Amino acid sequence: MSCWIDTHCHLDAPEFDADRDAVRAAARARGVEHIVMPAVERAHWSGAIALAQRHGDSYALGIHPLYTPRAQEADIAALRAVLAERQGDPQLVAVGEIGLDFFVPGLDHERQIWFYEQQIQLARTFGLPVILHVRKSSDRLLKTLRATPVVGGIAHAFNGSAQQAQAFIDLGFKLGFGGAITYDRALRLRELAVTLPLESIVLETDAPDIPPHWLYTTAEQRAAGQPQGRNTSAELPRIAQEIALLRGMPLPALQTATTANARAALRGLPACPAD
Repeated sequence: MSCWIDTHCHLDAPEFDADRDAVRAAARARGVEHIVMPAVERAHWSGAIALAQRHGDSYALGIHPLYTPRAQEADIAALRAVLAERQGDPQLVAVGEIGLDFFVPGLDHERQIWFYEQQIQLARTFGLPVILHVRKSSDRLLKTLRATPVVGGIAHAFNGSAQQAQAFIDLGFKLGFGGAITYDRALRLRELAVTLPLESIVLETDAPDIPPHWLYTTAEQRAAGQPQGRNTSAELPRIAQEIALLRGMPLPALQTATTANARAALRGLPACPAD
């Protein structure tokens, strides 16, 4: 029996408002037994908790760097309070999604860094892993992690260098791979998926974001009325098949390894039904 873990899915996103429960059921029908829902701002925390409880999944709580322009310093105190309140909840598996985004123009880097470092301190206080947003920011993220070590976690949607990948691994992190790996032009990313140690890789969709190539449409196609396919956790096994082909390994072996890796990264994830 297949038992996949999607370590990063925003099931609380508005793209799923019309059919959220059906989307989750469809993923489970394809063997995605468990998903991790990282909240991105204070207003989303309660929704992520409720969804995880309803579907038997896991959640993470944090303030995403793209949401720091409208975040308040008081949100850090609120995060501390909710983490304290939910301490011991097995469905709370990380502080996240947190991190730094130095790609999107117009964001205040120092403000991002302040929120990131405050949340790293909280992860350390509560002994939780972190789910990191890494976008043109690996070195700065690593600087803080070396100064303030945490119990590891996941560098989500990793797309850095081999040296940066090894630096995260050395600090106890797994690296998240998803739909971006399916594009032929993603040469560096595909090389990483082949050369990194198998024990360092976890799988994710980032649904509804980062669609695999079979869901993607160009701007011209969208202008002509062809919609982009919606990414969901149900795409995870097909994404995994692409990685298995790249690595030249059987799909069941990749499933076994990445499921074990996810559990190692986010302690508290449940065993598969057949385990």
